[in-house]
Amino acid sequence: MARIKPLILFCLIGILSSFNIASAQKLTVQQKVEVLVKKMTLAEKIGQLNQYNGDWDATGPVTKDVGNKLDAIKRGEVGSILNITGVKHTRVFQEAAMQSRLKIPLLFGQDVIHGYSITFPIPLAEAASWDLPAIERSARVAATEAAAGGVHWTFAPMVDIARDPRWGRVMEGAGEDPYLGSLIAGARVRGFQGKGLGNLDAVMACAKHFTAYGAAIGGRDYNSVDMSLRTLWEIYLPPFKAAVDAGAATFMNSFNDLNGTPASANSYLMRDILKGKWGFKGFVVSDWGSIGEMINHGYVKDNYEAAKASINAGSDMDMESRSYINNLAKLVADKKVSVVVIDDAVKRILTKKFEMGLFDDPYRFCNADRENSVLNAPAHIAAAKDMADKSIVLLKNENNLLPLSQNLSSIALIGPLVKSKAEMKGFWAQNIGDESQIVSLYEGMQQAAPKANLLYAKGCAITDTSKAGFDEAYKTAMQADVVVMAMGERPDMTGEAKSRSNIHLPGVQEELIQKIMATGKPVVVLLMSGRPMVFDWTADHVPAILYTWWLGNQAGTAMADVLFGKYNPGAKLPITFPRTEGQIPIYYNHLNTGRPAHGDNDVNYTSAYIDLPNSPKFAFGHGLSYTTFKYSNLKLSKKSMRKDGSITVTFDLQNTGKYAGEEVAQFYLRDLVSQPVRPVKELKGFEKVSLQPGETKTITFTINKQKLSFYNDQLQWITQPGDFRLMIGSASDDIRLEDGFTLM
Repeated sequence: MARIKPLILFCLIGILSSFNIASAQKLTVQQKVEVLVKKMTLAEKIGQLNQYNGDWDATGPVTKDVGNKLDAIKRGEVGSILNITGVKHTRVFQEAAMQSRLKIPLLFGQDVIHGYSITFPIPLAEAASWDLPAIERSARVAATEAAAGGVHWTFAPMVDIARDPRWGRVMEGAGEDPYLGSLIAGARVRGFQGKGLGNLDAVMACAKHFTAYGAAIGGRDYNSVDMSLRTLWEIYLPPFKAAVDAGAATFMNSFNDLNGTPASANSYLMRDILKGKWGFKGFVVSDWGSIGEMINHGYVKDNYEAAKASINAGSDMDMESRSYINNLAKLVADKKVSVVVIDDAVKRILTKKFEMGLFDDPYRFCNADRENSVLNAPAHIAAAKDMADKSIVLLKNENNLLPLSQNLSSIALIGPLVKSKAEMKGFWAQNIGDESQIVSLYEGMQQAAPKANLLYAKGCAITDTSKAGFDEAYKTAMQADVVVMAMGERPDMTGEAKSRSNIHLPGVQEELIQKIMATGKPVVVLLMSGRPMVFDWTADHVPAILYTWWLGNQAGTAMADVLFGKYNPGAKLPITFPRTEGQIPIYYNHLNTGRPAHGDNDVNYTSAYIDLPNSPKFAFGHGLSYTTFKYSNLKLSKKSMRKDGSITVTFDLQNTGKYAGEEVAQFYLRDLVSQPVRPVKELKGFEKVSLQPGETKTITFTINKQKLSFYNDQLQWITQPGDFRLMIGSASDDIRLEDGFTLM
């Protein structure tokens, strides 16, 4: 058979040479790719590995222009374009590609991070929902709209684990936990890709940034990463593996070096792990200019060496550095890069173009009627509202101040973000649509409380130091039955290249909160941000606090619904909130020490601060409800298990309050004695349960070998016999039920 295959391939080439390749419907995608690659010149192959930014928006530092990009496309020198949206615009570029010798269609990529025309909550906010179907639906809507707008490929999901809220891109991921992050990674990939590539409502997902970008030293974007391989495999790689398992079409490199090797040239990551051990069949794209930036790293001396290092390591497509298009031909001539390596990259890219159906019809995603009918559909708006509801975290609610009564005669709305609209979209929102589609908090309150007299005072700006508006805000508050304050960041204070050393509530906002609290009026504070902020005075003194992140188009409607109890909040924090920057990095699943502190006051020769408690301000998994929940009747099917066995864990969860509500019951494990040592607590399961007042449900978790396994220092996936602690509760620091068992 091995001798027959080349003959078959030769015959196929001959047969297909007289007509368009796409017409050979009986061939498999792999066969079509093989035939096409045989027809390509080296220059045309290199062109497929080259990605340029469009002529309008840029999502990275603008590189020197290459001249007329349409002419380059016609010459077959471009495989993909990013930042071109709308069927009118994408058609122009695709028409240019159809004038190339082989008429290979372009891929259009875009950072569709949390919505396209309809903006959903930022990804970190969605992660707070712990609602996988809702998160998948959010990505599904985004994909449907993006595909209708001519986009083939989204540079999402970002699945980087982030334990440092100073890092600006924390807003783009799912937080600090690899278990939760892995489930969300899979949900987002499935949402983007729908029923499969080639469907007109599916876009290619791109798992990014491979890898460990979220562990940048000091929380400073693009910075180096230095960690043990065991930490890499246990904490930072699992969400990427989940993306592969979910069928992610593409991966994107990270900007950082990992233990001294830039990710764009890290063959261990791309060749050994991703394309080797994991069997990934898609292609890898660099991040914006990251291949050329290896010169700045000091890893290579010029773009020639950068191209050599990256292509040999497994980077298939060069985004915007021009390293491949300008150097690969010479590298092949110099025998520094094999044509076999280039062919592998080309085949991976062409495979996705065939799977997307672009060879059958290059303009299949350029339908203006579909674009007009799909964007901003009522069902999409409803999905955005549902996701926004589910993303709001109730941090504090003393004396059940919330929900607000519908009988309030006057409500003071105070703060720099009360009437904000564009800000509600947050960072990485698409510039599609207009502000009329966005609901501000003020508008949401008008809809929710039409009979109440809404009083308004801005009080202060987000970042300046002026207190000129304080007195007006004070007088306004004094006239109201209750005060609702809208405080937080600007959207451009969290995101790419938006790392902050000081993550306190900015400007004089907390001083304004203190001023309003002095009125003696009931005060509710809404905090709008893309990251965990530090707001200790507010957390200690304000009776009711909602963390609303950036909620997108339906922000005001969702916030008002939660304030008045039309929706009972059930979100939980996917990331730890520190007391101050001095605690960072801070995360729940840390290792113990030989001198652990037992409580925040235990500072005598223990691993503790003498000027600050060890505990966070708000722990991973924290989030309150307007109702209460009772955990009881914990049962284990047995107290010991063998490696190939399992234990069934059941308990009862009862709604003991007055409101219907949702609770995220969280399941943690601790390996009490292990070599190497294990974290003090690890999330191993959760279930989001909806209960009516007085209703009880029995919840079941299963303990098996997978949940008890870990990597040893030789990166072997093992289990060790011993005793384990089982913990179930409402948050990582609010454990309600505990028991133990033994692995034999």
